[in-house]
Amino acid sequence: MQSTRYNGVIWMRQCVLHARRTYSVSANVTSAGNNTKGEHLPPTTPTKSLEKMRGWQLHSYGDIDELLLSEKLKIPQIRSSNECLVRVRTTAVNPIDLAMLRGYGATVLNKLRCQPGDDIEFPLTLGREFCGELVQKGMGVTSHSLKLGARVWGVVPVHASPGAHAEYVAVPSYCLAPAPKQLDDSEAASVLYAGLTAWSGLYISGGLGGPCGATTAAGGGAHKRILVLGGSGGVGTLAIQILKSQGAQVLATCSENAVEMVRCLGADFVVDYKSSDAMDELCKFAPYDIVLDCAGHGGAHASELKFDFRQYITFSSPLLANIDQQGLGLGAIKNMVDLVQTNVKSLTQRGGMVKWGFFNPAPHGIAFLEQLVRQRKLIPLIDSTFSFEEMPKAFERMKCGHLRGKIVVKL
Repeated sequence: MQSTRYNGVIWMRQCVLHARRTYSVSANVTSAGNNTKGEHLPPTTPTKSLEKMRGWQLHSYGDIDELLLSEKLKIPQIRSSNECLVRVRTTAVNPIDLAMLRGYGATVLNKLRCQPGDDIEFPLTLGREFCGELVQKGMGVTSHSLKLGARVWGVVPVHASPGAHAEYVAVPSYCLAPAPKQLDDSEAASVLYAGLTAWSGLYISGGLGGPCGATTAAGGGAHKRILVLGGSGGVGTLAIQILKSQGAQVLATCSENAVEMVRCLGADFVVDYKSSDAMDELCKFAPYDIVLDCAGHGGAHASELKFDFRQYITFSSPLLANIDQQGLGLGAIKNMVDLVQTNVKSLTQRGGMVKWGFFNPAPHGIAFLEQLVRQRKLIPLIDSTFSFEEMPKAFERMKCGHLRGKIVVKL
């Protein structure tokens, strides 16, 4: 039995590696300071002679040309006892970065970001995840696993700035953990944001593992039937692997040229979303316990489906966009109206509820993903790799869409 399981893991690893070679448009940029496969460098605590860093800043909302590289940014300061300072080795570009570049969520996020009495919105540094080296930590950080010089992976809360598109980033210790030795720096910077988004949608919004699934690293979901819309993107590829590791039956949609890759990730049935005949085949497996929208369709798409489901969870909620457009008061009312309307249609036509899923930097979510990585049940796919100086090109790749995994940037 163990031999069969081991051979299955090896087969999956080979499939993922083959998928990378086949579908990657990697720029194959090397970084002289990059450290891979868990080799620890001596701590490089900033000194007075190293108080400046490079970072990409945003001085106004707009398109990619608003991104500016600065050589003389101040290194972030630890402002509370539970914060840690990390020297970033690799980071990633996510859809939320492109959306925030255009001003998405500015009304709410700026209020959360600014200190009392401080209305300064710019400059902003984007970037939600990273792999790097722990160089400083607050007096309240008591975790024995977070040692100076340790190779760590982590996430930056959505409202926090500066983000990880810089040489240093400061984050709360609960957003940080030792990076798994099974992943190199690029892979380690490709897991947490998308992985925690998928985990939160399934286990917190969807209640897949019951109360334990939402509050611990227990996971769950055996024998459930899940349909993943958009199985070839950053969130979709990780969601499929998470679900298969828990014994769920997984079906997925993607474009025709990604079908084989998604199948290699473990999906039991994969269809081309552009083929109406292929999409009709999904009706044979209904009803679904969860339809997970990783393709950006939104809640209104739920009532348009031709098959029944119990829950439809989308990561494209109108929550922040409504507030951006109509303000806090009217935006909140619009959100409630939208949610009620989509659920009325969904319940009457498809028999299931529509829910919104969100990224959640929960420590037990990080622990869950780390456990799957150690067991070789979760392997991130990398769509493309860029150097730090090529950050705008990384955003251009994100803007083009049709990704096959994550976009990585090496420092």
